[in-house]
Amino acid sequence: MLISDSHRFLFVHVQKTGGSTIDNNLSASLGDVRRIKEAHRHAPLERLLQLEPGLADYWTAGFVRNPWARMLSWWRMVERFRDGAERGVERYLDHLSRNRFVAGIIEKHPDFESFVLHATAEHPRLRKPQVEFMNAAAQGRSADFVGRQESLEDDLRVIYDHLGLEWVELQSVNIDPGRPDYHDVYTPVTRDRVADLFAADLEAYGYEF
Repeated sequence: MLISDSHRFLFVHVQKTGGSTIDNNLSASLGDVRRIKEAHRHAPLERLLQLEPGLADYWTAGFVRNPWARMLSWWRMVERFRDGAERGVERYLDHLSRNRFVAGIIEKHPDFESFVLHATAEHPRLRKPQVEFMNAAAQGRSADFVGRQESLEDDLRVIYDHLGLEWVELQSVNIDPGRPDYHDVYTPVTRDRVADLFAADLEAYGYEF
């Protein structure tokens, strides 16, 4: 999450949607950025408003992504940590010693099929629909703008224009140039599993396989 009090702006960071790139660019452009220390960086809007009810008046934005592509991106991150640790790369070993979520997935799920079919049953964060990050039913509030990872630069420009910020060239991070087309890695079973888990996202955002 990212908050700018001078611009009365709140950014909700959904995992695996380009959020780190967005956060870095907005942080540099906004100047007065703060976080809520009691909240996870990927806290949903409802949690953020519970901690700071005054944020309900802030213009709120976040990004979502095609659920099938998003799940593959999540798995590719797990693979990078696994392969890096196996090569003895210190930063991956250090991260896995502290991040039991990723370490646990590596220990129990050797491939993408197991990740989609079984890790999603074990870890609620893997199956939480993105629409739940963008809506705070208890407070009667939802995000004012929902961008798409698939059109990240164009949609981020909308945010810049709304906030009256001068556009700066994107400095992308966490790029995965070797990631395959998600259509090529799903089986009928894993495809249906993602469709079931994220039915709310498919309905809200119109995504299709």
